[in-house]
Amino acid sequence: MFFMNSAAKAQKSQMVNPKDALPGRLEKMRVNPIHHALGTRIVGPFPDGTETALFGLGCFWGAERIFWKTRGVYSTAVGYAGGYTVNPTYQEVCSGQTGHNEVVLVVYDPSQISYGDLVRRFFEAHNPTQGMRQGNDTGTQYRSGIYVYDDAQRTEAEAIKGAYEKALQAKGMGPITTEIVDKPDFYYAEDYHQAYLSKNPGGYCGLGGTGVTCPVIQEQPAE
Repeated sequence: MFFMNSAAKAQKSQMVNPKDALPGRLEKMRVNPIHHALGTRIVGPFPDGTETALFGLGCFWGAERIFWKTRGVYSTAVGYAGGYTVNPTYQEVCSGQTGHNEVVLVVYDPSQISYGDLVRRFFEAHNPTQGMRQGNDTGTQYRSGIYVYDDAQRTEAEAIKGAYEKALQAKGMGPITTEIVDKPDFYYAEDYHQAYLSKNPGGYCGLGGTGVTCPVIQEQPAE
């Protein structure tokens, strides 16, 4: 974490214009394909029957741990998504000149946990009303985001967001700022970031939820 004055924080909280974004590079980030905590693969191919989800909820160190400790999750990986720079580095993302968010790729078994349960875990694990920050971490890379793989994920994410927003407003909190957009390109973060809090159990985690339970949406019976 680095100290920033108010002017620097304000600048990092504005999305960079695409034409001003850093160009990046063709070479992909090299990572150990095996999850440090789970022993599963963090790079595909993943087992048949598994599905994927992508979330941004603040510093990805703590966010990833939340999901790899969730029953039904096969594997997780951290990376960058939602911006313009190809194959960015952590330093570039921290500059605010890539437009990318710090995100967690979640590979899960839908027979053990539903996408809706993951979305509820996502909302309860952070404060989704803070815009371009999470706690003391300020910048576009810390924004709240759900990046959907298909229309079914979008429909469910939007429904849960609406229900949770009502629950938060009942407690006097503001509107949810979570972006829900089609899944952008996912770029793996540097290897030392992968499962960081497994490698460094005493490491920094700036996540904190609101304490408000996310409602369960009743599924409509199939016609």
